[in-house]
Amino acid sequence: GINNTNQFIMGEKITKDLNPIHGSIQALLNRNTRLIMFCEDKVLRADTNKDLIFNADGNSQLVTSNKVIGSTTPYKGDYGIATNPESLAATPYAVYFTDAMRGVALRLTTEGLVVASDKGMKDYFADVFSSYTDTVVGTYDDRKKEYNTTISKRYEGSDINPFNQTTISYSDMAGGWSSFKS
Repeated sequence: GINNTNQFIMGEKITKDLNPIHGSIQALLNRNTRLIMFCEDKVLRADTNKDLIFNADGNSQLVTSNKVIGSTTPYKGDYGIATNPESLAATPYAVYFTDAMRGVALRLTTEGLVVASDKGMKDYFADVFSSYTDTVVGTYDDRKKEYNTTISKRYEGSDINPFNQTTISYSDMAGGWSSFKS
C-alpha cells in the first residue's frame, strides 16, 4: 500500500538543469508527452515519459519511463516570453504569447514558432513594446477563435492605474490581426 511518491532520495538527482543564458523559466506548459518551457529569451521543449538510452555503438533506443524529462531542444528563433508569462494563452492547436523585450507576438504550433506580429503589425508591436510596458495579458476567446492580448502601460511602477490600455485580437481564420478593442 505504499506508492513512494513523497520520497526524495538524496543520492538521486531530481532536478533538470537548463542553460542559464536563456534567462529564468517564466512558464511551463504540458502538451501530451511534451513539456514546453518558456524562458525569458528562449522557448524550449523536452519529451516526458520517454528517454533515449544510448547503446555502446552510439545508436539511441527509445525507452518509456514515467520518471524522466528528456533532453531539452530549443525551438527555432531567438524569442522567449520575456517577463510576461501572463501573455500566454493555450488552445488545443496553438499557444500564443508575446515577447515584449523583442517587440513581437508569437504563435507556437506543431510546425514551430511563428512571429504572428509580422502579419501586418510588425511596426505596431515594436513601437508599443518600446517603452513603459507594465503588463501583457493574453486570453483566448473560444467562441470567436481569437487570441486577445491586452497591453497596459505605466510611467512608473507606483502609478495605480495604467495610462494606456489596448487590446488587440489575432485570428487564425482571418490570417492576421482582426481588431483593436478598448
